[in-house]
Amino acid sequence: MSLNPLAWTFRAQFALGAAICAGLVGYALYAQHIIGLEPCPLCIFQRVAFMALGLVFLTGAIHAPGRAGRAAYAVLALVAGAAGAGIAGRHVWLQSLPPDQVPMCGPGLDYLLDAFPLRDVLARVFRGSGECAEVDWTLLGLSMPAWNLLVFALFAAGALWAGLRRRDDRR
Repeated sequence: MSLNPLAWTFRAQFALGAAICAGLVGYALYAQHIIGLEPCPLCIFQRVAFMALGLVFLTGAIHAPGRAGRAAYAVLALVAGAAGAGIAGRHVWLQSLPPDQVPMCGPGLDYLLDAFPLRDVLARVFRGSGECAEVDWTLLGLSMPAWNLLVFALFAAGALWAGLRRRDDRR
């Protein structure tokens, strides 16, 4: 097998995507429980999007579909990646607001889920709140949501490429 991931089979590429998603969710849990970074509601939804994307990758890797199936998995991964990118993009936007325009801090996600219907919870979360605008962690000058946005975009594009490129059906 080549060391170049672009030459790998669909199964290998999707297995790598699943492993990376699992690692990213694992790091988020490490950051929460070991480092002590409390996730805001948008952080939780980004984790869910990574789990959904990882599940699509894992299922595609295990299934080893033909040409039409690869295209279907690519589209499913694109949808999960685009949803995650949308959530992360909203989060980055909230973090970029001037302090006087940041929304007030709201109740936690657990309370919202207990007290309101899911539609209202989603509307409140995506409006954002003060805790979503805080930047508690950076790497190379980018916040965790900014990195997530980049990773979601790369995964969506990579999944499309893996699923839609012409190849020998044996690969």
